[in-house]
Amino acid sequence: MKAVILAGGFGTRLRPLTLETPKPVVPLFDRPFLYYQTDLLRRVPDIDEVILSLNYRPDRIEGRVGTGAEAGLPVRYVVEPEPLGTGGAIKYASRGIDETILVFNGDVLTTIDLEAVVRTHRERRARATIVLTPVENPSAYGLVETDDKGNVRRFLEKPSPDEVTCDTINAGIYVLEPETFDRIPDDTPWSIERKYFPSLVERSETFVAYIDRGYWLDIGRPTDYVRAHRDLMTQRCPVGPFAGAPPASVHKAGPCDVAADAQIDGPCFLGAGTVVGAGARIGPETVLGPGCRVGPGAVVDHAILWRDTIIEADCIVRDAVLGERCRLGHHTGVGPGVILGSDSILSAHSRVPGRDN
Repeated sequence: MKAVILAGGFGTRLRPLTLETPKPVVPLFDRPFLYYQTDLLRRVPDIDEVILSLNYRPDRIEGRVGTGAEAGLPVRYVVEPEPLGTGGAIKYASRGIDETILVFNGDVLTTIDLEAVVRTHRERRARATIVLTPVENPSAYGLVETDDKGNVRRFLEKPSPDEVTCDTINAGIYVLEPETFDRIPDDTPWSIERKYFPSLVERSETFVAYIDRGYWLDIGRPTDYVRAHRDLMTQRCPVGPFAGAPPASVHKAGPCDVAADAQIDGPCFLGAGTVVGAGARIGPETVLGPGCRVGPGAVVDHAILWRDTIIEADCIVRDAVLGERCRLGHHTGVGPGVILGSDSILSAHSRVPGRDN
């Protein structure tokens, strides 16, 4: 069985972080986000290969992931000749495949039992199975209605409050039979959500919903990217380096050099090779990527720093995200909501005030 991960987006909402680092390999702590998805896929015994459907910066993704040794599954790359939409991308990536495929949107962090989804699909002899997740504000999304037997009956695009009949939305995970792809034109932008799925309903084909009420998050916005780290650190999403750890743990991913009088408040993550200087304070829900250096007297609080970023003496960084190899001169201040792209440099005594993001 093959798994297709749709990872061809431009990551526009996460810019400037994704200008050099495509979204599939944006780090969660010190691992590419993609690996949290392959961790789930490895739990399905039938899956023997992951196909990455790519468009934006495929060289960067392949250079980081390679053949899949770290991902735990063989990885193959399919690059769209042009953006083909979700339906077109799935058909293009699955050329030559006649067995059931599992499709995963490339920006979903979840704890779903994929083996149970596949089992449901096979037990129902479905042509397609869609995973649904409940949300608190259904009117902000396109809803998916089901009957009492779990069959999909209707899609409602951003309904008004009086039209809301359920709270379940498309979770971006599907099990599909390739013989149904004949309705998707070749090499043509095509939406699986707006065209392919409605065609299954119109033709009264067996189209099954699997409703999962566990953890689910689309990490595509900066606020949700930050939330993913915090949910992992507090074990609201019980996977990753903090799974099973005591509350407010300080996780060191490898050898670190932390001054004796530095203050480290958990939960927080220190990547391998991190250096924290004398009198510095690392606040809770902070992530220091591998090779980061925090100078004497500096404060880094509720912030995410990607690898090899340097914070010099007496800086204050709060509720911000800094890309790779950033450098903040001494006495610099960076406020809430600020995002600095990789290789950003701020000279000493600079101030970047907080703003909404």
